[in-house]
Amino acid sequence: MNAGPHGAAPDDQALIERFADSLWLHDGLSHNTLYAYRKDLELFAAWLARQRPPVALQSAGEAHIQGYFGAQHAGTRPSTANRRLTVFKRFFRWLLREGLRSDDPTARVLAARQGLRIPKSMSEAQVDALLAAPDTGTPLGLRDKAMLELMYASGLRVSELVALKTHQLRMAEAVVHISGKGGKERLVPFGAVAQQWLQRYAQQARAAILGGQLSEDFFVTARGQGMGRAMFWVLVKKYAQQAQITQPLSPHTLRHAFATHLLNHGADLRAVQMLLGHSDISTTTIYTHVARERLKQLHARHHPRG
Repeated sequence: MNAGPHGAAPDDQALIERFADSLWLHDGLSHNTLYAYRKDLELFAAWLARQRPPVALQSAGEAHIQGYFGAQHAGTRPSTANRRLTVFKRFFRWLLREGLRSDDPTARVLAARQGLRIPKSMSEAQVDALLAAPDTGTPLGLRDKAMLELMYASGLRVSELVALKTHQLRMAEAVVHISGKGGKERLVPFGAVAQQWLQRYAQQARAAILGGQLSEDFFVTARGQGMGRAMFWVLVKKYAQQAQITQPLSPHTLRHAFATHLLNHGADLRAVQMLLGHSDISTTTIYTHVARERLKQLHARHHPRG
């Protein structure tokens, strides 16, 4: 194998490709995300190769990682450095799981301090408009309606939603069984409204879309396959446009709305953490800031001394 496009040695490049393949297979990361991961690791590997003596990527230690960030990220935004640190942490933890290392050199490397990045969320009225956009008089529209209702009702990740298999849904109990990141399993309730639309889709639309084909995927396309994340994102944008929602959205907009609206209505933070499948409650805590900002806006708008 030749050197990588950013100067990584052939052995390092091969290891990076193995890591990227693992992410694609197990986490379903997009092409753009995998490209960014490869580039970050290739640049680090090329920097290691220029050291005296040269260091293989697999053998990099904590001092090398600290040195790289000190040399290459001085003056850059904390968010940029932290994004790359996240990539390195995932890579070295993967090496640990694969038995290719016995330690994690990123374990004590701390993220740079940065301002809080609050996820974008929609108001409840905007969610209602988005969920009302699909034409439920058609099989595809009924499928899309069921997908949007389930995502908002359960807070599933997009990757979990589009990969859903029929056996994961316990329709009578209105719960879905999810194997999330890192193989962590959870049961997520989705409520009566989503249950109604899921049942309608299963009974009235799914077979019509499949046209006699067989599939284990619950949400299917006319090709008899599950829907990809990119296709779901196209649908979200289409229905947002129909609903005249002009604010920037992301594929996880409904997941963010799920968490924010639960907290707005008094849900316990630990319960939201479990429903979202976050391993660390600090990841969930960011939604409390969204809810708090919403309360401040309501106070300013409606209180006589706001």
